[in-house]
Amino acid sequence: MAARTKTAKDRPSYRCTECGWTTAKWLGRCPECQAWGTVEEHGTPAVRTTAAGRVTTAAVPIGEVDVRQAKARSTGVDELDRVLGGGLVPGAVVLLAGEPGVGKSTLLLDVAAKAASADHPTLYVTGEESASQVRLRADRIKALHDHLFLAAETDLSAVLGHVEAVGPSLLIMDSVQTVASPEIDGAPGGMAQVREVAGALIRASKERGMSTLLVGHVTKDGAIAGPRLLEHLVDVVLHFEGDRHARLRLVRGVKNRYGATDEVGCFELHDEGITGLADPSGLFLTRRAEAVPGTCLTVTLEGRRPLVAEVQALTVDSQIPSPRRTTSGLETSRVSMMLAVLEQRGRISALGKRDIYSATVGGVKLTEPAADLAVALALASAASDTPLPKNLVAIGEVGLAGEVRRVTGVQRRLAEAHRLGFTHALVPADPGKVPPGMRVTEVADVGEALRVLPRGRARAPKGAAEGSGGGAPGGSAGPGD
Repeated sequence: MAARTKTAKDRPSYRCTECGWTTAKWLGRCPECQAWGTVEEHGTPAVRTTAAGRVTTAAVPIGEVDVRQAKARSTGVDELDRVLGGGLVPGAVVLLAGEPGVGKSTLLLDVAAKAASADHPTLYVTGEESASQVRLRADRIKALHDHLFLAAETDLSAVLGHVEAVGPSLLIMDSVQTVASPEIDGAPGGMAQVREVAGALIRASKERGMSTLLVGHVTKDGAIAGPRLLEHLVDVVLHFEGDRHARLRLVRGVKNRYGATDEVGCFELHDEGITGLADPSGLFLTRRAEAVPGTCLTVTLEGRRPLVAEVQALTVDSQIPSPRRTTSGLETSRVSMMLAVLEQRGRISALGKRDIYSATVGGVKLTEPAADLAVALALASAASDTPLPKNLVAIGEVGLAGEVRRVTGVQRRLAEAHRLGFTHALVPADPGKVPPGMRVTEVADVGEALRVLPRGRARAPKGAAEGSGGGAPGGSAGPGD
């Protein structure tokens, strides 16, 4: 008698214990999470069909939906409210990710204390530290409040129990990778665990109308750790950025269902905690009585926010056959392009034989092309050892042909420069409305821009072409003459 062949209903299935991926046959390596030896037999897959069930709430015309339930409530931190679009919406889930030590826990502990009140208690759950460690930080940054509740838990059921007991309006989970559910296989921080924990907290937030802030870890590449599904499930995704050796911290909106994603919040991290910076441009400037060669100011846009930043350059005689090219806060490729443009289009021939160092002030990173003109002028000023005129800002993208191209938001940039007291500006053609009292010079190429260097005061480096660095021969006087 022939043996009965196994049907699809009888065949076992296999599942990855790390991420939950399922397959019909065994594999040594999970194609989803790339883990070895995690695919195990799970059992016979059950064939299920979903029938229509009873609805919880009836569908209504969209114009009759009550929008008062989605009114944002302030967190007490103005810079965070700016990025969130006015505050936290009841039931919203926010994911805040950043590198270790950038200040995520410090910021959220400050938010927890400022958002807490008798009508709106706050629950702060930590899975990385003990309650006493968090209390010490709260004492240091003065983040104590009678309606701020603290719990140290790593079990998902215990966290949900605290939510049921406290009934908070705001839940802060630090962090989502440290909490695990005993009903799911895998270690805390695995894909399956992160998916289950995030799903449970999101369901609790939506059912209770509770705002939730989740802290997320990042990988060595800067991406949020865990499944990509986590970013799709939450309502808002924020990135907390900053150099650990600098005071400036930036919160950028990557995804926001309740507002724009082009806003940036600026914070200053210090010994007493973290504070918002409504006017952060002062961190990026060096106030001097006299102008110094090799420095130029520009206005960068962080989202929709204009920030005045300073670019510095230094050129010295090289002691090695291959001159050094060192940058800090600037893209090395953009600086190399500006050096090539200055040598070919600006007739400054000595740059290729000198060590060149370029940097920004205050830890700000300039990545947008609008800073090209300021970088070029700073390099030319350093090469000729001639300072640029005081109160001058340079805005514009420089092409390989030496042309100065238009950039976005020129009027906002000029308004910010004028507000801080700068009176001269080099901009591309057609800048639009100019603030009253500000002198704007439109430049078409690098040659015209180099004429702002005071003539007759330049001390050209050895090997420089005649007239290079101190302005094009026969050029008209610039605004600094």
